[in-house]
Amino acid sequence: MSGKCQSPGCPGTRAEFFFKCGAHPTSDKETSVALNLITTNSRDISCITCTDTRSPVLVFQCTHRHVICLDCFHLYCVTRLNDRQFLHDPQLGYSLPCVAGCPNSLIKELHHFRILGEEQYNRYQQYGAEECVLQMGGVLCPRPGCGAGLLPEAGQRKVTCEAGNGLGCGHCLEVAGVKEGNSPGGLP
Repeated sequence: MSGKCQSPGCPGTRAEFFFKCGAHPTSDKETSVALNLITTNSRDISCITCTDTRSPVLVFQCTHRHVICLDCFHLYCVTRLNDRQFLHDPQLGYSLPCVAGCPNSLIKELHHFRILGEEQYNRYQQYGAEECVLQMGGVLCPRPGCGAGLLPEAGQRKVTCEAGNGLGCGHCLEVAGVKEGNSPGGLP
């Protein structure tokens, strides 16, 4: 099968496809992941969001098995990402529930969020990493342009960000810009 690679700078024109049964779990050794929630809409079920009947669709793992078209799923993901409304689950990571808010419906296979495209998916990963740091009791360097995740030592409030070249208080997130020879005042 021929085509044109969409990766920047790649002149590739040949594609390889591998099929995997969606009923079997994937392992860390595999190069592809089964996106088991995306399927053809053979029953012509309308999208829960726009009510169009399209194919393929994403079927949420809720008890109602709500169906959403991929365009609406993309919009749902981007909107939730922009509003930082993805949920952090300790076992799954950064995910979203069914668009209808059904309980116990978080998307378990996070590769489904690749539908966001490369730029938005990178934001998704960044926000997920930040949320993980915060859940672990860490802080993010508030220096503009830095945002590095910092984990204070146990019982300590003072954190140092080498990347941001600054010191701050991990409790109140107050930053004292540090230049050579200057010591920050008021830090515990």
